[in-house]
Amino acid sequence: MPGPRNGDGPTGPRARRGRPLRARMRSWLRSCRRGGRAAWLRTRRPASLRTAFAVAFAVGAAAVTVLVGFLSYDAAARLVRVDEKSVFSEVVRDLRTQVQEQPFRPGDYASSDPDHDGPRDDLTRPTRTDVQILGAGGRIVELGRPALPVGATERRIATDAQAGRLAEREADIGDGEYHVATVALGGGRGAVQVAQRFSETEDLLSALQQRTALLAAAVIALAGAGGWWLARRITGRLVRLTSVAENVAEHGRLDVPVPVAGRDEVARLGRAFDDMLGRLASAVQDQQRLVQDAGHELRTPLTSLRTNISLLKRFDDLPPEAREELLADLTGEARELSDLVNELVALAAGQGDDPLAEVDLAEVAEKAAASARRRTGREIAVRTVRPAVVEGRPAALNRALTNLLENAAKFDAGGTEPIEVVVTGARIEVLDRGPGIAEADLTRVFDRFYRAPAARGLPGSGLGLAIVREIATAHGGHAFAAPRPGGGATLGFTVGRGKGAGAGREAGTGTGAGTGTGG
Repeated sequence: MPGPRNGDGPTGPRARRGRPLRARMRSWLRSCRRGGRAAWLRTRRPASLRTAFAVAFAVGAAAVTVLVGFLSYDAAARLVRVDEKSVFSEVVRDLRTQVQEQPFRPGDYASSDPDHDGPRDDLTRPTRTDVQILGAGGRIVELGRPALPVGATERRIATDAQAGRLAEREADIGDGEYHVATVALGGGRGAVQVAQRFSETEDLLSALQQRTALLAAAVIALAGAGGWWLARRITGRLVRLTSVAENVAEHGRLDVPVPVAGRDEVARLGRAFDDMLGRLASAVQDQQRLVQDAGHELRTPLTSLRTNISLLKRFDDLPPEAREELLADLTGEARELSDLVNELVALAAGQGDDPLAEVDLAEVAEKAAASARRRTGREIAVRTVRPAVVEGRPAALNRALTNLLENAAKFDAGGTEPIEVVVTGARIEVLDRGPGIAEADLTRVFDRFYRAPAARGLPGSGLGLAIVREIATAHGGHAFAAPRPGGGATLGFTVGRGKGAGAGREAGTGTGAGTGTGG
């Protein structure tokens, strides 16, 4: 039986297209679980600080508004209810006082009093009170507006012999709720009913509640808008700074303007970010220049080395003198490449992990001079005048001075006078009697891979003096070069982190000679 065609197998496209939707969803969920929370977070839209600030501001304002509104409404409702109840209680008390002081009849409380000076007017004048008159036996003499309910209790009060006997209740009359009080006139003459509608107060409080809710909603909306505006004012520079950072991360451009207006923490962050971009741009430029210069400098020795290697194929055919010359060239080229690579590594590594410490420049000069004597075989004199104790990296300072001494030994190879090292405070000078430095080359001798025309035939990588300048700059100083009176050159550097000058070391001199590998 022929096998399945391409795409018809159990894992082919057609099988995948025919897979049920539920199985594909389970597969997608498994892949999401394998991706973990980090993958889910990457797919989320980043939260807006402005929105979070505005929401927090609105929530805080809402909580305060609701709390204040609730407390205010509760206090107002309590005051209104207590006041209403006290007014009605006062009316009932006045009514009981009236009937206890004088033997009033039901007709005395009639509403048809033309002079409006009867006892009924004293009841209805201070408040809106509904009055209904009951006669003997509890019959209604004059209906109230609205009519008040009359039950067995009210009839019993109307027939009571004691004036001022009271019965109270709450009743639903029509579409309102009333508080009804019935007071006996005494002697079985009847009773007076007074009522006050307290549902009006509840309606008023309900309207007050609605208005409080509307006011709270308005305050919350205004708080949200105000919070958004305030958040925009506060986070505007952060948003612009974030846009700059995202632009740098996306396109890799470091020459973008950074908003640094103001004097607050955001402005400090902007200035720090701007300085960081400047340092990164400078580092990238240095790296690019180093790679370009290194490629250029490595091309020449590699080409020469390739040529000499090709001659090795005919090594047996060469005369003995040519063989020795070829081997010497290969050895010299290998040494030159090794020195160049070491210098490149040192220059790219900068100061490395050498820790900061207090360094006596006189000791640095003595150690570097001793090392240079062994390597070059030259006589080196050290002279110190109030040498400083500086804060620096001992290994780096020793390397800088060693590079200067090896440079002097290389250009003053046949000299008879000693190479001099002079330490004056935080200033170190190396003086030789070589051919000197042309005026046009004084400002360029510390450039990377720069070789003066007179030095292009000499061995070297062109990086030794560049390393001197890098180390001096890292220590807050500078490198310098000048012609030496009487012939030769003076090269050196200063250190800007001085801690003080040594005492009792004036005009100390050390000299010596030895044999070394040669520079």
